[in-house]
Parts: sequence; C-alpha cells; structure tokens
Amino acid sequence: MPTVLAALPVRLDPPPRLLCGPGPSNVAPPVLAAMQRPMLGHLDPGYHGILDDVTAMLRAAFGARDGLAIALQATGSSGMEAALSNLLEPGDTTIVAVNGFFGRRMAAMARRHGAQVVEVEAGWGEAVSNDALLAAHDRHPRARLIGVVHGETSTGVEHPLAELGAALRDRDTDTLLLADCVTTLGGVALDVAEWNVDVAYSCTQKCLGAPPGLSPLVVSERAMARVRARTVPVPFSLDLQLLEAYWVTRPTTYHHTAPVLMVYALHEALRLVLQEGLAERWRRHEDAGAHLRRALAHRGLSLIADPDHQLAPLAAVHVPDGVDGRRVQERMLREHGIEIGGGLGPQAPPMWRIGLMGENATTEIADRVTAALDAVLEREIAPAAA
Repeated sequence: MPTVLAALPVRLDPPPRLLCGPGPSNVAPPVLAAMQRPMLGHLDPGYHGILDDVTAMLRAAFGARDGLAIALQATGSSGMEAALSNLLEPGDTTIVAVNGFFGRRMAAMARRHGAQVVEVEAGWGEAVSNDALLAAHDRHPRARLIGVVHGETSTGVEHPLAELGAALRDRDTDTLLLADCVTTLGGVALDVAEWNVDVAYSCTQKCLGAPPGLSPLVVSERAMARVRARTVPVPFSLDLQLLEAYWVTRPTTYHHTAPVLMVYALHEALRLVLQEGLAERWRRHEDAGAHLRRALAHRGLSLIADPDHQLAPLAAVHVPDGVDGRRVQERMLREHGIEIGGGLGPQAPPMWRIGLMGENATTEIADRVTAALDAVLEREIAPAAA
C-alpha cells in the first residue's frame, strides 16, 4: 500500500536569517530573482548562450586565460573530487598542504584515487610554508600535483598562493598546481593565470552570493592536456572531457540534465561581481573583515589564524574559557536570527567561525553580528561571574 500522509505539510515559509557563518551566505536579491526567469530546456540553444556567458564570466572572475571554464552540477567538494579524479591516476605522487579540515580532505580524497600522498603540515591557524612545499617537491620532483587550500575555511587562514605559483614557474616543472578557492572566489584577490595555478575550483554559496549547488572550475590548457592523455577512465559524471563536450562543443553533446535555474543564479551572481569590479569587491571584503577583527579584538576575543595569513571573509574566533560555544551559537540564531559557525573536525579547538561574504561583506553587518554577540555573551558570562 502507498504511504498516506496524516496531514499535508503547510506551505514552506522559512524564517529570515542573517547567514554569517562559514557559508552559505545570504543570496543577493537579484540572484534570487534570476531563478524566477522562464525555464529553458538544457539543450535549448538559448540556454547554451547562457552557458557561454557563464564561461566568459568565470574566466574573468578566476583570472583564467585558456583551457576549460565550467560549473559542475554539484557543490565545492565535488569540484575537489573532479580535479583530483581527472588529474591523478593510481600510483601518482601528489603533494598536499594540510593545515585544516579541507587540506586533510584533499589528501584523503587523493588517496581514494590511488595516489601516493605526501602531506606537508602546519598547525591550526598557521599557513603551510611554501618553502616546506618546495622542499617536498625537491624530494619528489616527479610529483604530478601540488594541492593547496587558498582559503582554509576551518581556520580562517589564507595561503600565499601567488608566491607558490611563481616558485613553481621558476622551476619549469611538469608538476601542476591545484587550488581550492571555495572561500576566496569573489572575495579575495585571485589571478590563476598570473599566479601559475593550473586548476582551481570553488562554490557558489560563499563570496559569490548565490545558492549552493554548483562548483565553478577552471582548468588550464596544460592541465587539460594531462586529462586528455590519461589512461584510466574517470567517473562518468566528473569526466572533464565529457563535460567539455557539453559546455563548449556546438552543437552540444548531451551529458546530464543541467540545473538550469542554478545556472541562471550563477550567471547573475557573476554579472554582479564583475559589475561591482573585482578589485572593489575584494576591497569590500577586506574592509568588512578588518572591521570585524578590530571589533572582536576590542572585546578581548582572539583569532585562530596567524595575523600574517588571515583570510578576509572569515574569522575563526577562540571561544572564551568557561563559555559554551554551541549554546552561544544557538542563542544567536534563536534570539537574533544570526547564524555563525562552530569548529569543524575532531582536531578543531573550541571556536566560532564568523563569515562576512558576498552581500554580507559590509561593516554594518559586522556591527550587527558583534552587537548580537555582546548581548548573548553578557548573559552567558554574567551568571558564571556571579
């Protein structure tokens, strides 16, 4: 017998939230409006024109000059999976910078694809030294790939990516450079071609200000040559050669039923990014982040990240001794409608992660968050003091 509901659920009406955690961020109203435009079929020539626009805007946002620029029909972790599954074959050596949850995930994922992984580690809140990565490359000059997380979301650390790319260019090596830009695309300076980054992936729900659901990905022509020369097949849904045939070839070759409305959202989000101007948008995120960090310091709250490598859009904050960090998060949400994040992974110290991304990267939003935090902490700390 078919299942019969006792009652039909009421019409969906989620409460408004100010999303100031590690992502997602609030969606820009024009992006939401774009998702209400007329639906097109995923093989419609008009839709292919939209894909062409998205490709061009992704190149501009990443600073890519050649190769492939697409948005995978999945979230940022699938961008990581696609990059590793297309660039690595069983037995390949890869060097991975590990200084937080997502660097460790990259290393673990590479092992699942049969790679011999050399981890170069740093402590929580520290950037992995480029000198240490290059020393690992000296020991493994035939490594197929060096992978780094540009903005480690679990700790609020930004990796000095430009310097690493320049050093690898000077070595004239076949080793490719892979960058996780999930928390940096649209919010932190990025120029993959100038910085010698071969592959970079991101997400839509953080600094781009769109809903989650797609993973922007750029692959240099040098890296695509590696993909075309591989001998082991790639899982079908992440095969960049098949995706290239769908995104680039005209007439297109069917690969999957695309999330058309999400592509509309990405189209509008990228258009807004470029309309604002990349440098201006990066500066807005830096100004908002600096304002937040000053406000936190004024309250005696310390950050996880080394100040020399602080990620602009996200601050990882030590929870004060004697304070229940999770309860503070719950009260921020319940009493003020503001979401902030907690620590991520078993190695994380007690922390809050406060993100000012996309539409929320303003000093006004920073002040709303810290005012709410003041109100909650005053009531959390006062009973303990008494």
